[in-house]
Amino acid sequence: MPAGVLTPAVRRGRRPRRRFRPLFALLAVVVAAAAGVVLFVRHSSAKPARAVAHVAVVPTTTHARRRPPARAQAAPLLAGPPGSDRVPRPRVAARAAIVVEQATGRVLWALHVHRRLPIASTTKIMTAFIALRQLRSGDVVRVSPLVARVPLVKEGLRPRERVRAWKLFDGLLMYSGNDDALALAVATAGTRRAFVADMNDQARELGLADTHFSSPSGVIDLDNYSSAWDLAALTRVALRNPRFRRIVRTRIAHVPWSAPTYAKVYVNKNPLLGSYRGANGVKTGWTTLAGHCLVASATRDGRTIVAVVLHDANATADARRLLDLGFATAPS
Repeated sequence: MPAGVLTPAVRRGRRPRRRFRPLFALLAVVVAAAAGVVLFVRHSSAKPARAVAHVAVVPTTTHARRRPPARAQAAPLLAGPPGSDRVPRPRVAARAAIVVEQATGRVLWALHVHRRLPIASTTKIMTAFIALRQLRSGDVVRVSPLVARVPLVKEGLRPRERVRAWKLFDGLLMYSGNDDALALAVATAGTRRAFVADMNDQARELGLADTHFSSPSGVIDLDNYSSAWDLAALTRVALRNPRFRRIVRTRIAHVPWSAPTYAKVYVNKNPLLGSYRGANGVKTGWTTLAGHCLVASATRDGRTIVAVVLHDANATADARRLLDLGFATAPS
């Protein structure tokens, strides 16, 4: 009996241990799983924070590093200012002026080049620059009824008439028609507002930090301004377009027209064409606030000089003087 009693007693002692051992193991697994869940949650919650930090900082830093090269791409449009000890200082009546070498963008002489001033119809350089890239010479433009209501200088485009684009470009850059400017703007961008937005976007892309446009023609002075520096830079780019070069150097154009007009004659308003040797552009401008503005270019012996004078009562003579200075300066 004692042996029989002891044997069941031992078995009873082992059975409880066998019964609770799985429970302890299961409890350990649950605890471990709970701890794993906690760690996972913490790890998961930490990951977005690090990911957000990565997205917020790295791309911003990378973007900031990439932006200067974009600006640097526009900056070489002009290189200056010139050394004052080697360049003469002509007297001009302009509130701002500049002389640059077209091929290199080297600034040969400058006066208040970053002064922001109204620029009148020299605005049309940007209008032509954008529209020439979108419209082919033979494209037919339907004149919007809004075009006939533009103020001041206009050639008299009729609402809804259809005109070849090349005629409008001649009218824009030679006659300086404000209606030509609006007709091309609407044909290019769909609306006047959209085109003006394109003008300002293009100014930023070219690095024209002193420039803002409020109309495609420059007839409105309010919030429409630029500087001698920016206009010279823009002109360098515009002159790379052969269609632009051809138009701005033309003195007189005889243009056939539909009935009842039949024909028009555009006379370029640039006073230097035909009176200054080598003159081949670019654009005049005038409003009461802007005064007389002139962006002039001339080519001699394969070398082109660009001169800009803003708000200058003696614009023609001063532009001639500055072009002379440019040609007298040794090429780079």
